Amino acid sequence: MNKTGIIILAAGPSARLGKPKQLLIHQGKTLIEHICSEALEAGLHPVLVVTGATSDQVSKALESKPVEIVFNDQWSTGMASGIVAGLSGILKPDHGIESVIIAVCDQPFVSADLFKQLIKTKAERNRGIVGCAYAGIIGTPVLFGKAYFGKLLALKGNEGAKKILKTNSADLAGIPFEEGNIDIDTLEDYKQLISSIR
Repeated sequence: MNKTGIIILAAGPSARLGKPKQLLIHQGKTLIEHICSEALEAGLHPVLVVTGATSDQVSKALESKPVEIVFNDQWSTGMASGIVAGLSGILKPDHGIESVIIAVCDQPFVSADLFKQLIKTKAERNRGIVGCAYAGIIGTPVLFGKAYFGKLLALKGNEGAKKILKTNSADLAGIPFEEGNIDIDTLEDYKQLISSIR
């Protein structure tokens, strides 16, 4: 039985874009619908979405999906609050989670196969952390074993999970995800994505 859950961070205000990036359409789905669909297809459970600045709109877009939504009222304090809110939500009714994947909603090429590869690599290489390798870094989506839940819950402010990757490199494995460096922060990014598909 797969005991891996996923936290999808979708609380930001998309200030650089000027409208909620979570609701941008890519290949017939909003970005938030896409990543939730891929997570569900990969058998991840629970699929938990952390909302914030545009909570009502994001929640409405996911009404038909069997996902859990946690509202992060501290979203303006930085990314750490979303990770803490998400992990607290996953652990609160104990789902018996052994690992958790942390993902963001603005990487349009994330797939169910990628999530499965994270889980498979953790098992095969016996590492506590497995991340995605692109543009010379290891980044999201990233899987953390249970041993790191305490460290994730202790993050504060703008600290993302990268701090934990840096300080635990001996327990870290990476899988290739070349398209991971494509994320949508600005309208120009979105236009480039749409034109590349055409």
